[in-house]
Amino acid sequence: MITAMTLPIAPFHLSSADEAALADLYRRGTPQNTLRAWERDLAYITAWKQAAFNAPLDWPESENVALRFVLDHAVDLNDAQGPAREVAEALIGAGLRRSLSCPAPATLDRRIASWRAFHRMKNLASPFEAPLVAQARGRARRAAARPRLRKSEHPITRDVLEAMLASCDHSHRGLRDRAALMLGWGSGGRRRSEIVALNRDDIDNEEFEDRGLLRIRLLSTKTTGKNAAPRLPLKGRAARAVMAWITAARIDNGPLFRPISLSDRPLPRRLTPEGFSEIIRHRLERAGYPPGFASAHGLRAGFLTQAALDGAPLPAAMQLSLHRSANQAQQYYADVEIAENPATDLLD
Repeated sequence: MITAMTLPIAPFHLSSADEAALADLYRRGTPQNTLRAWERDLAYITAWKQAAFNAPLDWPESENVALRFVLDHAVDLNDAQGPAREVAEALIGAGLRRSLSCPAPATLDRRIASWRAFHRMKNLASPFEAPLVAQARGRARRAAARPRLRKSEHPITRDVLEAMLASCDHSHRGLRDRAALMLGWGSGGRRRSEIVALNRDDIDNEEFEDRGLLRIRLLSTKTTGKNAAPRLPLKGRAARAVMAWITAARIDNGPLFRPISLSDRPLPRRLTPEGFSEIIRHRLERAGYPPGFASAHGLRAGFLTQAALDGAPLPAAMQLSLHRSANQAQQYYADVEIAENPATDLLD
């Protein structure tokens, strides 16, 4: 858990009380995933500065340091010699860097974005805005460009999902897994963190008896906050699976999805994101797929891929997936084999 003193929050002129209040505001108003990323990136850039310059971070940091950071992370160091490799080896020894290979552009972008955020927290200008540094960063991104890696080796499309669901029996474990998989896929390809964060009162079943419809409230997602929590529809088989789990497990309040004991008893605590990943792994294995076939993100990729295969308009799919960027969502449509694209059948 990030404490008030972990991140370089607040300008120097604030009182200790105001600085603590501002730090608390950042903790409460920033997604936990972002806080964890900031903490990792702060540890990395602090260690890099110490190894490269034998000095702590400065506020504001100098343009020379920013430029050196870009240059050190824009080259493959496996066959190189010199200060950049020595620094990289020190970071590897500290467990902060994996290899001497050139980091992915996205990794460099994230660390720079964090460094810039730390400057904003102190109400200071970032050295990465300097023209020379910004241009070098752009060239580094282009020089290190590589094919996009999928978060899941394969998408969990409808056929894959059906095979996974067929492995679910009527035990508490089977009912939970069926409900979690169908909710995650059918409500737009939910992230595992969103699925396990659901509580019973996030499931509105007022329209279930008449229309077979549930409304799923997502209090916090990667693209929305509590002030704009979406309420997504879940219909048909998926809605029935969720209600069957709620009824069988007698869930009146608290976490919706929970661990199951060895005696097949639902436990009161919340299922973790890692626990949901284990559900994916187990059900894929039971369905006959090889180890590592897909990750939890395969549900999200599978929903959008299936939408493309079925000819669903991209805006309609995004309305459920909650992608903010059409370009990002379009990548899943682009991954569909072009011969399967419904547009190829327009003449017929």
